[in-house]
Amino acid sequence: MQQKNNLTPNYFSYAIYSVIVTALLFILFGSNGWGPAAENEQAIGQISRWCERVSDGFFREPANTLGNLGFVITGLYMFYKLSDDATNNKTPMFGSFKIALIYASASTFLGPGSMAMHGTHTKFGAWLDNVSMISYILVLWIYNLKRLTKFSNKIYFSTYSILLVYYAYSYWFLDSGLGIGVNLFELSIGLWIATEVIIKFPNMYGRVLSGITVLVIQQLFGSSVIDSLSNIQDNWEMAFYFAPALIPNISQNTKRKYTPWFFIGFASFFGALLIWGTGVPDHPWCNPDSWIQAHMIWHLLCAVATLSFFNFYRNETTR
Repeated sequence: MQQKNNLTPNYFSYAIYSVIVTALLFILFGSNGWGPAAENEQAIGQISRWCERVSDGFFREPANTLGNLGFVITGLYMFYKLSDDATNNKTPMFGSFKIALIYASASTFLGPGSMAMHGTHTKFGAWLDNVSMISYILVLWIYNLKRLTKFSNKIYFSTYSILLVYYAYSYWFLDSGLGIGVNLFELSIGLWIATEVIIKFPNMYGRVLSGITVLVIQQLFGSSVIDSLSNIQDNWEMAFYFAPALIPNISQNTKRKYTPWFFIGFASFFGALLIWGTGVPDHPWCNPDSWIQAHMIWHLLCAVATLSFFNFYRNETTR
């Protein structure tokens, strides 16, 4: 008789129940008209910040809102796969079912988080959207640090929780920059790239290339590195891109297969980022009354990216 993993496989069912409860909460609060819009949102009938015309229907931006169902679908698939792992005692992704569950939860949470912003146009919706993005991106680079330094699961979860809770608090009570002018989402993307380079090349070459790779990618996607460095007082967090290179005694026992899932995920996310820039009112491609919105495509491609990275990490082995 095959022995089951200590984790019950019912987490897929729990995920289904959570999605249903979230949908009911949307219906409950939406039936009352959502409440007052945030100060930076446009009035009904005007073009929203993300190109789509603001509707007086159930959702303020119907296409951009429903495009987030991609996150829910891919997230539920992740829970299904993890439940299968638990049932058949397979090697879990991330080396820990708890971390795997955080990844699947954060990936799914991106859906209702973004739906809350585009669907309600409220301050709470914007807060939930940003918290959901941070809850996802923190998983990646903190996990990479765990692999490079071999710190414990306890340190992983403590670091993750402290950063996420403080971000949620500061966004609501202070500002979106942690109160010190730092864009944690952009910084986290940089740290993820830098740590990924070192995991691939756990030597001096990787240390040198890690921070430089982040700057190259920044430049390729339209953010001038020279301009950022010339205004370093407002971009001082760029120094953190080089911090992973200073990690002493880098662990070299993590082996990852990058083809095809890493490259599919990378192309999906950065392709989505390029499309994201076209989904604004002053772009010539903006058609506010179309059901095909650039920002909706951004959401769908990002959902593909989360699933691709899920498959990528599931193929990870140790030397």
